Amino acid sequence: MTDALNDLKPGRVNMKGLLAEFSTLTTCQAIGRVEEIHATTLTVRGLSGVAGLGEQVAINTETGRRVTGEILQMNQSTVTIMPDQNLEGVAIGDEAMLLGPNTIAPDNSWIGHVIDPAGQPIDGSFLMRGSKERSLRNAPPNATKRRALGARLETGIAVFNTLLPLVRGQRLGLFSGSGVGKSTLLSKFAKGTQADVVVIALIGERGREVREFVDSVLGPEGMKRSVVIAATSDQSPLVRRRCVLTAMGVAEHFRDQGLHVLLLADSVTRFAEAHREVALASGEQGSLRGFPPSTSHMIMSLCERAGPGEGHAGDITAIFTILVAGSDMDEPIADILRGVLDGHVILDRQIAERGRFPAVDLLRSVSRSLPEAASQEENEIITQARRLLGAYDRAEMMIQAGLYAAGSDPVIDASIKIWPALDQFLSEDESENCSVSFERLKQAISPALE
Repeated sequence: MTDALNDLKPGRVNMKGLLAEFSTLTTCQAIGRVEEIHATTLTVRGLSGVAGLGEQVAINTETGRRVTGEILQMNQSTVTIMPDQNLEGVAIGDEAMLLGPNTIAPDNSWIGHVIDPAGQPIDGSFLMRGSKERSLRNAPPNATKRRALGARLETGIAVFNTLLPLVRGQRLGLFSGSGVGKSTLLSKFAKGTQADVVVIALIGERGREVREFVDSVLGPEGMKRSVVIAATSDQSPLVRRRCVLTAMGVAEHFRDQGLHVLLLADSVTRFAEAHREVALASGEQGSLRGFPPSTSHMIMSLCERAGPGEGHAGDITAIFTILVAGSDMDEPIADILRGVLDGHVILDRQIAERGRFPAVDLLRSVSRSLPEAASQEENEIITQARRLLGAYDRAEMMIQAGLYAAGSDPVIDASIKIWPALDQFLSEDESENCSVSFERLKQAISPALE
């Protein structure tokens, strides 16, 4: 692992990278012709005998414009292609060149850079391809050989150091509506969580937010160990769907070197929406609130690729964000993810509106790394804190309305004593370690223990 860490030098170019670039050159390529043009797809004749489903095709227009796309359907004489860009200028008879499988070739020199889902830099830098091609749809590690979840991680956030611990190899979901602090919380994980490399997928983000996230949120220090893969909201659904698949491939590249990778994906909801557009264009029918049946398998396959590795491989600790409109935790994407992840954290709009960030609704959030991630004493502190928060939550309306009479319930009386300190603790960062966080939590609830 030490040798792999020493090789993680941004901007490093080596002979292997040059050879990888040369290996992509071919002396001949299969050519077809555009036969039909539809609103979102193209029909090409002449490639069905040599192409495969999911392979990349480039359309060269008479105006000199190049439009790439992916094969969605095939029959004996034609293939149906969904383009990555708009179809302006594409005409019947234009040349269609088969580019080959949809793969990615990550390299250690990508650290510190922002790339697109095709692996091309979009920050003005020059980057080499890696020496190993990776499919965007790799199989997960063998279920019988991969390790169990690892040790508790320092996150730099008090609540995630204690009440909702994050461990090495865990897959955690952040569920929230828009504007509740999801992206800000994700940035804290990116800067404060223990990891060798951080891989960040920004799926369907507004263009201005990509620059803001890189420059202001991550900053130079955060970028030193990060690879950012970005697909903005104006890009085609193919590109947006490919964004998180590329990010997972990059994470697997570093994991296979024995490193611990933190993968942050924002958001899986936009990934699912992009997949819905692609699937409907390929002829699949919407069934689950408009989402096609393949959505569930696509999401679960993605999540299973994260987690502990096997053998000498490292681990991928993944945090996925999920947009839940109107806090509907039973909508299809949220429901699928709750069942496959190792914990879910719900961010509540009402908590955010009263000014507490991160707006974690602790009583509705679960980390499945417990109780193993904490000692017996720490688990007792967690249980007591949750018990007191639950008591206050049940009685809050009466307390705020002045209807609760002190002495009616000893547990509620105790929860009222510790509520301000505990609520403040849930909003605090942690500059030290988990042990210090637990000491502070213990102090916050100590009046209830007297």
